[in-house]
Amino acid sequence: MMKGWKISILICGLLAATVVFNTAFAQSGDNTLTKKEKKQGWQLLFDGKTTDGWHSFNKPELGKAWDVDNGTLHLGKIKGKDDGGDATTREVFGDFELKLDWKISLNGNSGVMFLVQEGPQFERPYHTGPEMQVLDNNGHPDAKIIKHRAGDLYDLITSSPENVKPAGEWNSISIRLKDAHLDFWQNGSKVMSTTLWDDNWNKLVAGSKFKNMPDFAKFKSGHIVLQDHGNEVWYKNIKIRKL
Repeated sequence: MMKGWKISILICGLLAATVVFNTAFAQSGDNTLTKKEKKQGWQLLFDGKTTDGWHSFNKPELGKAWDVDNGTLHLGKIKGKDDGGDATTREVFGDFELKLDWKISLNGNSGVMFLVQEGPQFERPYHTGPEMQVLDNNGHPDAKIIKHRAGDLYDLITSSPENVKPAGEWNSISIRLKDAHLDFWQNGSKVMSTTLWDDNWNKLVAGSKFKNMPDFAKFKSGHIVLQDHGNEVWYKNIKIRKL
């Protein structure tokens, strides 16, 4: 009888150790690159420990509302006017492939912009950079507007299929720009595809809120920007490779 109890205790102990090991392994896998990714030219934009490589748009440092929270680049509550700001990469990128995971707060709004230009002549990052929308589709008022929902090329093209997860859950996205061809993926599915800078693109822009922004999407390289829309948001596994 005692022998049976010992075997049961041993099995339970092994199972518990396996769960702990798997959990630790999953957590340690965040914000890292595999040997294959390194060989392919991927680089981390966020190491999970510091905010190195990021600053607020048109400012030398990153606002205090951005911090590292349990391995995520986190925008928390903004107390002062200089606490937030749109998190902007130090580097600029032309043709690229970007991957990251995001999680939005209840009724929250954010976005991932690219080809963004800095300088006193550019007041906001969206004046130059297109955006993949990050949104709580179930709660934020913007979700009522077509082309403003999560995964959309903001105010330009609606994403399909609509496969975003609800507030508080992680979503994985990818943005790929190569030879003017732009693709968005969300949670494993391609949700948007278009070509920049051709006649059709110019018509899309002319019919959007960007029509009176002369520098919108005019540049072939620029910064990656994570939008401060005043809502709590988390990002991790932010990695990019130049194409």
